[in-house]
Amino acid sequence: MGFRSFEEFWPHYVGEHSRRSTRWLHFAGTTVAILCVGAALFVNPWLLLAVPIVAYGLAWIGHFFVEGNKPATFRHPLWSLWGDIRMYCLMWMGRMDDEVRRLTQR
Repeated sequence: MGFRSFEEFWPHYVGEHSRRSTRWLHFAGTTVAILCVGAALFVNPWLLLAVPIVAYGLAWIGHFFVEGNKPATFRHPLWSLWGDIRMYCLMWMGRMDDEVRRLTQR
C-alpha cells in the first residue's frame, strides 16, 4: 500500500490495531520503554538495550497472536513509530477507542 502522507496512513494503522488488547500491549511496551530510557539516564546506560526489546516485543505479541497481522513497522517504520506515539497519547487522553470506532465503522 502506497501512502502519500501520515494522515492517509493513520486509518490503516488504526485498522491494524482494532483490538483493544493489541493497543494495550503497545501501551505497556511503550510505557516500559520510556521507563527504561529514564533508568538508563540515571541508573545504568545498558538499559537502553532493553528499549526495543520491550517496546517491539509486547507490540508484536499483539500483532501476531491477538490481531493476527504483521506489524506496520515492517513496511512503514517511520509512520508506524509516529502512529505508536499518536496512539499512546490518545490512550492517555482516553480517546483511542473513539478513534478506532470513528475510523473502522465505515
